[in-house]
Amino acid sequence: MSPFIPDHSAVWFEIPVSDMGRARAFYGAVLQNELTDMEGSVPMARFAASDPEKSVAGHLYPGKPPQEGTGITIHLAVSGPLEEAMERVSVNGGRIVSDIISIPAGRFVYCLDPDGNSFGIFA
Repeated sequence: MSPFIPDHSAVWFEIPVSDMGRARAFYGAVLQNELTDMEGSVPMARFAASDPEKSVAGHLYPGKPPQEGTGITIHLAVSGPLEEAMERVSVNGGRIVSDIISIPAGRFVYCLDPDGNSFGIFA
């Protein structure tokens, strides 16, 4: 039997937040797009994706964030210069916690959201 090799290693992500309104505003401002409310057993707000049925996507939900800077790190795509997105992180209550890192596919930085969730922005 051959190994299963998916199109994407990640298929969905969830970010626990203590204040949905604040988190929606933060991620909407940083990513420059709106999150979509979703129906479910708890309030959720889905990150924008050009085709949510085929792309890796995720959402915010009311929950207990891990201790600051711990847990997994999801890297989120931003448009425009990375430096402008970094400014949006800072202005909207998050923190940049690394220098810009260059890899063949692009550039990114590590950040913390207002709840202390670790995430990266990638351009």
